[in-house]
Amino acid sequence: MLSNIGVPGLILILVLALIIFGPKKLPEIGRAVGQSLKEFKNSTKGIMEDDKIEDEKKSTDEPKKIDS
Repeated sequence: MLSNIGVPGLILILVLALIIFGPKKLPEIGRAVGQSLKEFKNSTKGIMEDDKIEDEKKSTDEPKKIDS
């Protein structure tokens, strides 16, 4: 969806954001969005690591069959 915007569209969005929020609020909003994205990435990374540990634990808990 965002791949269809292009450079003129991004410039228009930035100008509208500047008009709506003003030059003083825009850095604060950007900082808050950046911190939210960072926290989201850390959370998803933690979930992926938990799943990986769980899979490894399951594979070690199952007895291995020995063919004789």
